[in-house]
Amino acid sequence: LNRHYFALPTNPGEQFFMFCTLSAWLITKAGRPFEQPQEYDDPNAVISNVLSELRSFGRPVDFPPSKLKTGCGEQVCYVLDCLAEEALKHTGFSWKRPAYPTEEPEEEEITEDDAELTLNKLEEDVAVEESDSEENYIDLNVLKAQTYRSNMNDTAKQEEILQSTTDAAEWNLEVERVLPQLKVTVRTDNKDWRIHVDQMHQHKDGIDSSLKETRGYLDKLHNEISRTLEKINSREKYINNQLEHLVQEYRSAQALLSEAKEKYQEGSGGVTERVRVLSEITEALEKVKQETEEKGSSMTDGAPLVKIKQALTKLRQETIQMDIQIGVMEHTLLQSKLKEKSNMTRDMHATAIPEATVGAY
Repeated sequence: LNRHYFALPTNPGEQFFMFCTLSAWLITKAGRPFEQPQEYDDPNAVISNVLSELRSFGRPVDFPPSKLKTGCGEQVCYVLDCLAEEALKHTGFSWKRPAYPTEEPEEEEITEDDAELTLNKLEEDVAVEESDSEENYIDLNVLKAQTYRSNMNDTAKQEEILQSTTDAAEWNLEVERVLPQLKVTVRTDNKDWRIHVDQMHQHKDGIDSSLKETRGYLDKLHNEISRTLEKINSREKYINNQLEHLVQEYRSAQALLSEAKEKYQEGSGGVTERVRVLSEITEALEKVKQETEEKGSSMTDGAPLVKIKQALTKLRQETIQMDIQIGVMEHTLLQSKLKEKSNMTRDMHATAIPEATVGAY
């Protein structure tokens, strides 16, 4: 993970899972048993568990848990920072003095710049000046020879006062001509810790000087605020004394109101119970009415009686038809019996039975 992984939103799902995993690892390092979250766990449950562990460490949590679902932002960095501090405390980690590496002298690269004075540029400028004009021409070899001869002539002249034989106007012109080339810029390296230390000292001095001026204003403001608070306290006491009887009346009225509310709640509870009983009785009454209506309609309805009468009439007709059929059958049977009896009597009185008659039997 890079330093800015949890600072900027890149992939919310991946960042949230990495935040949960890293939080669980830090809580375990801090001496608290914590189950490693899985990718498909409920995010709300995981966040509530992490925040409860953070509160158990005594860290304040003054933001909603939904801020951690994105997996990045100020709240996520705050939670990880607190858990990392607790893990370092539990493991007994202690900071040591920094060991600065030995710096080796590096060869400075000379870059060509208009504001730097280099030997090649100086030779080019001298060549250009020689070609342009010879009024301000200075021969360095002649000057060195003159200086050498003057030093060798008499050593006692060194103790004398030196007097310049150069004209001041020519000297000023020469200074103005070579002045842009004499500017040397020193490029500072911002990574050098010595520069940072110097800046820290400068800022500290500036803070000290500003604090001296600001302290007086702050003391004055503190005194004014203290006097204002004392006035407010005295006014509050005066108002409380003046409104004491009104406060007592308000309290008594509030007590009566609470009693009335209690009675109202009791009465409303009884009314609710009676309404329930009334609804049950009404339902039973509706059932009785429905049954009574059904019985009354069945009693006043003559359709069943008509059907019974029709059935009785049909039964009588069928009975008459059956009686007739029975009478016919009885008559037929009687006729057959009588015929048979007569035949038998005739046969008994006959002396000879003809063959045709015997065959008939």
